[in-house]
Amino acid sequence: MMKSSESVMHKDKQQSKKIVSGISLLVVSALACSMSFADVVVQQKTSSTGAWSDAQVGQFLSDDQPSAQLTTEIKRTETQQLNTTINNNTLTSKYPTTATSGYSSAYLQPNVNARAAIVMDAQTGEVLFGKNANTALPIASITKVMTAVVTADARLDMSERVTLQPIDFAGAGGKNSSSTLRSGDVMNRAELLLAALMKSENPAAAALARTYPGGRSAFIAAMNSKARQLGMNSTRYVESTGLDPNNIASARDLAILVSAASQYGLIRQFSTTPNYDFNLGYRVLKSNNTNALVRNGGWNINLSKTGYINEAGRCVVMETTVNQRPAVIVLLGASTTQARNNDATSLLTWLSSGIKSL
Repeated sequence: MMKSSESVMHKDKQQSKKIVSGISLLVVSALACSMSFADVVVQQKTSSTGAWSDAQVGQFLSDDQPSAQLTTEIKRTETQQLNTTINNNTLTSKYPTTATSGYSSAYLQPNVNARAAIVMDAQTGEVLFGKNANTALPIASITKVMTAVVTADARLDMSERVTLQPIDFAGAGGKNSSSTLRSGDVMNRAELLLAALMKSENPAAAALARTYPGGRSAFIAAMNSKARQLGMNSTRYVESTGLDPNNIASARDLAILVSAASQYGLIRQFSTTPNYDFNLGYRVLKSNNTNALVRNGGWNINLSKTGYINEAGRCVVMETTVNQRPAVIVLLGASTTQARNNDATSLLTWLSSGIKSL
């Protein structure tokens, strides 16, 4: 059973995320609150469009502390269990590497269906559970986490209107882009990012790359540069959506990425929005989060992204708070959506009851 204080915190968080018909995203001035870059509050719609003020977004960008200069050193020692320490010259105060983990892993480790998995204490960097954690595999739409990081790092105008073009629907890796969006739809950049993270819309992720300074090739270069900077040594990106199976990473690399991405308030908020109605002017696109654990609200999930293509299987990454401590969960290559959800629930339960706080 999860602690009662965590349950209350979780209920408060879910209440703040509840979205009703006709809602819009409102960016609140950072001068009036303590939220980091582009943290948003969901409020009842007061006008026909959800306007993003350049000045407000600029202030959020200034207040955010992204991992632009992040470097990561990985040290691995072989013991009875996989023990990986992540040393980080920017996040050392938040993720100390010499402290003992707040979890005790001397418990029976769970079985998972996924081809590869990792559970990491996000405060210490200690790996609590690993299965093929260093094997590079196709990652499908988990790619969009890096798409979001690169977009956030670029400090672009989030209120800029972008018209979706046929090229955004062309797909990648020989795969067509399935979408409820249409060529000619107009969204601002913030809505594109929300659609990419929450609903995993491939045309939205493609449009973010297309409208990046220098275009798609510069965006892909930035994705790979960021991966190298973070120490994601098994990672390679060839496009921004995840449709191409040549986008690969290990579970270990993705744990590093999720830890870095969790520093961005925008990514945390957008990736865990349960549902949202996109007002496209001539139609309203009702959308739900692709992660059932986020939609159902049973766990305190701070960051989430799912993924699927045939080559990758069912994948998910999450940053969660269990027993008042942050943890990262990565699952790659589960056989079905239900198997992926079962694996995630099993690991969350294991953290909350099988792994005891010291």
